[in-house]
Amino acid sequence: MKNVASLTLFAVVLFGMGTGTLASAQCPSGCLFYGGDFDPNNPNANGLANESDAIEGGNPYGAATYQNFINGQTWNVTGLFTNNLSGLTPITGYWEVRKGMSEGNGGTLIASGTGPVTNTPTGRSGLGYTEYHNELDGLNITVTPGKYWFAMVPECPACEARSFNSNSLEGLNAVGTQMSDDQFWNDVFFNTFINADNAGPFPTFSSGVLGTEVPEPSSLIMLGSSLVAAAGAVRNRSRRKL
Repeated sequence: MKNVASLTLFAVVLFGMGTGTLASAQCPSGCLFYGGDFDPNNPNANGLANESDAIEGGNPYGAATYQNFINGQTWNVTGLFTNNLSGLTPITGYWEVRKGMSEGNGGTLIASGTGPVTNTPTGRSGLGYTEYHNELDGLNITVTPGKYWFAMVPECPACEARSFNSNSLEGLNAVGTQMSDDQFWNDVFFNTFINADNAGPFPTFSSGVLGTEVPEPSSLIMLGSSLVAAAGAVRNRSRRKL
């Protein structure tokens, strides 16, 4: 019971009406997926602990939120980002991509690592925090069609401040395909994966995936045929001129 009460506290301490104005969509160039904007004017605006700091230290992270995405064709993932209600000033982040997650089950870890992150205000705020866009680039991960979950945790081990991944209740300005109410949370104190809805209203998080779509083989064949046809037309025009 003590663990459950502590877990509930993480969500309740940030629950309530936010302040500020909505900014434009926080989905940079090359965005393949985005869960949607945080709406600080929604009475259910909230954030869930997503941090590796002096409070939530641990191996390999302190607390992590996992957002799902569904891709219909192969992607080359070059970056991940989360929008966090935060007082941190992180310069690095820890990331993971998983498959097959469920309640109490972390599924299969596809890839993970650590890298530099940017820390940029989104123009929104709520619940006493400024929202920051934390982005980690320089990845090179191939994901075939399917359903995946990803985490990107801002790291500031010496910081006493907190970081909470913003929720997106209506999927405002969302990009791509996802399944609502199928996000997960894992915390070093509890060492288990729980559905984020058990900690508050978290149908989806304000998080995203950057990269490029990999052309299907048939598309490459069609592209090759078009180039051959175009080259032939150029040669024919050249002969007529002679």
